[in-house]
Amino acid sequence: MEPLNAEKILTIAIKKYHPRLALAASFGAPEGMVLLDMMHRIEPGARVFVLDTGRLHPATHDLIDRVRDRYGKAVEVVFPRAAEVEYMVGEHGMNLFYKSVESRKHCCRIRKVEPLRRYFADLDAYVSGLRRDQNLNRQSTPKLEMDVGNGGLLKFNPLADWSRDRVMDYVGEHRVPVNSLHAKGFPSVGCEPCSRAVRPGEDERSGRWWWESESQKECGIHTPDDQEGGLGI
Repeated sequence: MEPLNAEKILTIAIKKYHPRLALAASFGAPEGMVLLDMMHRIEPGARVFVLDTGRLHPATHDLIDRVRDRYGKAVEVVFPRAAEVEYMVGEHGMNLFYKSVESRKHCCRIRKVEPLRRYFADLDAYVSGLRRDQNLNRQSTPKLEMDVGNGGLLKFNPLADWSRDRVMDYVGEHRVPVNSLHAKGFPSVGCEPCSRAVRPGEDERSGRWWWESESQKECGIHTPDDQEGGLGI
């Protein structure tokens, strides 16, 4: 896959795995919207899902509705198990993620990692918007990999060799709908209490979990082994 461009990779993936292939889109990063647009052009029935953690920005929900209107596409919304969220909040508080890295990773696991794994049980492959220049963790991202941590699915990363500028050029050229918070200094939009605008010159992921000092921060979706253990429930 490495010498192939994004459109060719997506064409191969869709031809071989649709409908047991889906795009994992946060609706908080323009990469996901670029891939959604590309996949829709190849196969209008291509699937897309989003993890609704219960703490998303209103702007993210607005984008989900705009995508439905623009593409006529049913966005599959995946929620965490209510009982697990209730137990976590009852034991550790509403904003446990500010207390420690361990607590934050526990919250991410309940709200994102475990719902994702449940959803993946019915798929053979998925598409991700990872780029190599997003942070140090992602510098060696291949265009195709086996996601062992999430059940052994194939994971396509068609934009691995793209830059942020190239992503935004595609957005402008094709008038792709994106999260309105990008225009307010949010290059990456996650949960509302866990993401903020970044200053000029800062890393585009620096607005995520900004209170943590460690620079290579992930929620566990792309580094699932990092989520094992935690506080337990």
